[in-house]
Amino acid sequence: MKRLLAVLLALAAPVAGLAQSTWNLDPAHSHASFTIRHLVISNVRGDFQKLSGSVKLDEKDVTKSSVEATLETASIDTRVADRDTHLRSPDFFDVAKYPVITFKSTKVEKAGPGKLKVTGDLTMKGVTKQVTLAVDGPTAEVKDPWGNTRRGLAASTTLDRRDFGLTWGKVIEAGPVVGDEVKIEIEGELIKQVEKTATK
Repeated sequence: MKRLLAVLLALAAPVAGLAQSTWNLDPAHSHASFTIRHLVISNVRGDFQKLSGSVKLDEKDVTKSSVEATLETASIDTRVADRDTHLRSPDFFDVAKYPVITFKSTKVEKAGPGKLKVTGDLTMKGVTKQVTLAVDGPTAEVKDPWGNTRRGLAASTTLDRRDFGLTWGKVIEAGPVVGDEVKIEIEGELIKQVEKTATK
């Protein structure tokens, strides 16, 4: 009986492993952007041009999935060279000392049809805080023209830059030159990682 049980468990293990797959972010078809208030009257938008990440997706129970992502701070782009230089300085991201922003999930929850709530640790400028992303997706699988399997997702959150040591600011009569609330939006296109089969 014990031998039979051991055989059954051995057969079941590979099947259980198939439930989880790894999906890598395609940086050529993904972006991470932010929006922040300027002079109280308008919004300034920017992007991080270099990003990477992966999703370990549990096909049977999505709440057992996990997410990791990295943004390179030096790749910040607001389409104004002088402003980008200032943002890379110690006044803001201090890219020489803190070259990356990272996110690592700690909990994945269902939030309605096709929606998830992903909570995790966001580390920026040496400060780690818990944030929650509202996620649409992942979408159904599609095959691209080169035989890859792809999925898409969109994530968003809002945070206070001061919580992460980004406290630089000046004040005019109308209010702060740079707002404190930052809206983050991520559009991710994921490519399924082909698992290597063991050779005998």
